[in-house]
Amino acid sequence: MGASPSRPAEPRVVALAALAGAAAFVAAWSLLGVGPWARDRIVDTPVYERYGAAMRDGEVPYRDFRPEYPPAALPAFLVPALLQDEPGHDGYAPVFAWLMAACGVAAVVLVAVALRALRAPPIHLAAALGLVAVAPLALGSVVLSRYDLWPAALTAAAVAALLAGRDRLGFGVLGLAAAAKVYPAVLLPLALAWTWRRRGRREALVALGVLAGVVLALFVPFLLVAPEGVAASLWRQLSRPLQIESLAAATAIRLHDVGLVEVEMVGSHGSQNLGGAAGRWLGLAHTLVQGAALLAVWVAFARGEMTRERLARYAALAVVVFVAFGKVLSPQFLIWLVPLVPLVGGRRGLAASALLAAALVLTQLWFPFRYWDYARELDGGVARLVLLRDLVLVWLAVVLALPTRARAPARS
Repeated sequence: MGASPSRPAEPRVVALAALAGAAAFVAAWSLLGVGPWARDRIVDTPVYERYGAAMRDGEVPYRDFRPEYPPAALPAFLVPALLQDEPGHDGYAPVFAWLMAACGVAAVVLVAVALRALRAPPIHLAAALGLVAVAPLALGSVVLSRYDLWPAALTAAAVAALLAGRDRLGFGVLGLAAAAKVYPAVLLPLALAWTWRRRGRREALVALGVLAGVVLALFVPFLLVAPEGVAASLWRQLSRPLQIESLAAATAIRLHDVGLVEVEMVGSHGSQNLGGAAGRWLGLAHTLVQGAALLAVWVAFARGEMTRERLARYAALAVVVFVAFGKVLSPQFLIWLVPLVPLVGGRRGLAASALLAAALVLTQLWFPFRYWDYARELDGGVARLVLLRDLVLVWLAVVLALPTRARAPARS
């Protein structure tokens, strides 16, 4: 007789599923170079190439040039500069793209490891890895030229380690992930509560010390040689204005389209943003709502039962809240959700994964093909798609946040 669909997948099945998922991811990635994915691209690789070339030539980050990203992001820019055949001959972008593909394959494998720790049944295993594998096609060519798969893979590794009971390792990798892109830091309160409640205060503080040691090891050398450069990099990220793709901005632009309000677009910080007093006040409101929602997520998790399933769900919820209610919502931010949301099981997980898939596809419907119609012309049709995508992300947060219904006691 076959295994029950609800019985945990055996280690051999998990390994085969991870291998199949990795192969499917590479196949999906290869298709991004043809058809509709090959046109109208909006890329960041020239910026990365400039950073990588400067480091290859011996310049010190934050002192000789000022990258806008934290220190653990720098290897993602340097490695392609070292591996490209002929510097300055368009060889950087393909090497960078395949480096990100390697991070994506690692994310697939790490999701499989996390699902093994969650004792996921074969159906959940196959569905989750399938979604992660086809995510590049669902989101589109933006995955080729953004480095977000690097912190996403690190975050997946941290969550997998915590679920597997390797708390110190999880904290260390989480510190590395947060030093590559700030968003994984929203998982720190969850990880701290997870270790403190299960293993006591001392172990939680030791694990926190591991994380602090990793972060300091990455930041201190640059702080010693270029404190102003590091501070400017961090401030550039924290001071970003209200991006036009955020929930409030998309709502305001939609109201502008029907003649109810007046808005203006202002370019700064490498993005297109809502200008004027409306942009400032709506940006402040976004930050307050985001902070309050994250605090609610952290408190709710800390007060509940410490199970692996809750940790996986609240980890996904924290990052979804950070993305959905942030004043900046770039298309590549959805990459952060891909290794986390599919970890959630049951009917809730099915609904959450379906909403994530919808958000990925809705993003590709307008980015990059119609982005400049939206940014320059405030196109109403694109505004509807952007707003719908943002509302799907809010819906995803609600699905993940809804309390679990208590089961009725079984009758004898």
